[in-house]
Amino acid sequence: MADETPIEELVQVAVDGGVARVTINRPDAGNSLTASMRDHLADVFDELSATLGVRAVVLTGAGDRHFCTGAGLGGPQKPGPARPENAPDRALGDVSRMIRQGWQRLVCSILDCEKPIIAAVNGTAAGGGANLVLACDLVLMADSARLIEVFVRRGIMPDAGGCYLLPRIVGLHRAKELMFFGDDVSAADAERIGIANRVVPAAELEKVTTEWADRLATAPTKAVTMTKWLLNRSFESGRHTALEEESYAQELVQATADAGEGMKSFLERRSPDFHGW
Repeated sequence: MADETPIEELVQVAVDGGVARVTINRPDAGNSLTASMRDHLADVFDELSATLGVRAVVLTGAGDRHFCTGAGLGGPQKPGPARPENAPDRALGDVSRMIRQGWQRLVCSILDCEKPIIAAVNGTAAGGGANLVLACDLVLMADSARLIEVFVRRGIMPDAGGCYLLPRIVGLHRAKELMFFGDDVSAADAERIGIANRVVPAAELEKVTTEWADRLATAPTKAVTMTKWLLNRSFESGRHTALEEESYAQELVQATADAGEGMKSFLERRSPDFHGW
């Protein structure tokens, strides 16, 4: 696609019934993300996090070949700060700042989003795209999809939080295998080692994703939010901190309208009608 394509076309957002569907729409380039797409996608997740009418998010790629193949070339770049005369083109700190403000910010916008995010992996997820999958809360993969920690095959090391996320999902030695060799991981193997929650025939991915998203969109959203927060912190928290934060989260959630509705519906022996607050 041409560089002048509106960003809203390259990163499409559609909201229906409490579910926001975010589609990376650059199929001719493997659904890779230019810098402007990457930054806009992070902004999208920040906005969806704060939107009460959104209660679940689906992230997917356009077409049936690629979910996201990582960083893409082309597209406008944000101008950097002015440099003194005779300063080098790249100074100490420039690269780490670019990483922090780029792919790391995007991954954190998924991890910190107050809504559950389903990765509907319709095709190849490689490099940064693979790590976007790891950052999501639930992963559904088409049986034809694959995941590749491709960095070593390009002579570089993983970024986008991969070395933090992958060992927490598959274990340290398995993560080293996947990252040292950079081999393709089939959908079946991704499910076997714990990356994918479920693998479905490609023709059924949309149907199953919608079913899962609709269930989340009728759940008590704030309870799910705080559960996500506690689970994401569980690998860093000691027992004392984890239990203290659990009690704090319980107090917050029990004060929500949905918690009251849950108890009332239980006593009245009916299905609850949660509103997300």
